[in-house]
Amino acid sequence: MARREEHAWAPPVLQGDRLEAGLRMLELEVRRRLDGLLQGNHLGLVPGPGSEPGEARPYQPGDDVRRMDWAVTARTTVPHIRDTVADRELETWVVADLSASLDFGSAVCEKRDLVVCAVAAIAHLTGGGGNRIGALISNGETTKRIPARGGLAHARGLVKTVAQTPRAPEGTRGDLAEAIEQLRRPPRRRGLAVVISDFLGEQDWQHPLRALSQRHDLIGVEIVDPRDIDLPEVGTVVLSDPETGKQREVHASPLLRREFAAAAREHRDEVAAGLRRAGAAHLVLRTDSDWIADMVRFVVARKRRWSGAVR
Repeated sequence: MARREEHAWAPPVLQGDRLEAGLRMLELEVRRRLDGLLQGNHLGLVPGPGSEPGEARPYQPGDDVRRMDWAVTARTTVPHIRDTVADRELETWVVADLSASLDFGSAVCEKRDLVVCAVAAIAHLTGGGGNRIGALISNGETTKRIPARGGLAHARGLVKTVAQTPRAPEGTRGDLAEAIEQLRRPPRRRGLAVVISDFLGEQDWQHPLRALSQRHDLIGVEIVDPRDIDLPEVGTVVLSDPETGKQREVHASPLLRREFAAAAREHRDEVAAGLRRAGAAHLVLRTDSDWIADMVRFVVARKRRWSGAVR
């Protein structure tokens, strides 16, 4: 793994005796680089358009057809959608996948570090104004539920709990679909649901995610490491599946590397398509990229889209 000190944008170390200092550094960095996004009209910044009905306006390409106002459309014979007004209080729920496949990183950090960073950013972007945030944290062996509450102390405690979640024993398979299902039942008040995972393995999470979208605005945060999408040119390499414990020694020939890259690309395309079918916004965070810059681009694009600046 590359040295974190060589990259100013790398997440701080969030393990062992450096955990407390790392969490403080993370909070300061999130506030410094994301606070500017909270200025001005924040309608739809991360929470989405809200659920209270607003005014109707003519449909434009790119609008969500689920907001079509059929009564106005029938009366005017012109397609209209119903804009919505941001809720005064937002309840956000985060599903944090910390299964064994995220206990890995070949760049400047492990994938699980980016899960913690993403939770910290979401907590900051949705905090204040009576908003609440809760979480379901699953490492495959256990699932911990943190009730939705407001306040800075609660948000800090939530991020710390995610960071301190123990690693599951080798061979423990994660169950993202079950974690999403636990969030869906019992039904909660309408709000924002954020699912953070590398989405590797079976895609049985798609059905519960689509069901969740019927009540909540969705964001899917995909955590990616370079070794998830290509094999290094290093000759013989041992491939290991941390969620089954199986290992296999292979020769990283040019043909195998091409086939691996093609399979990885196909899988990521399927993940993107699954999130799109569920109506979820898709954010990709990589262990070899400036994660806050990627978050900024995502939030700015989302803010502009909901405010009507981009169609």
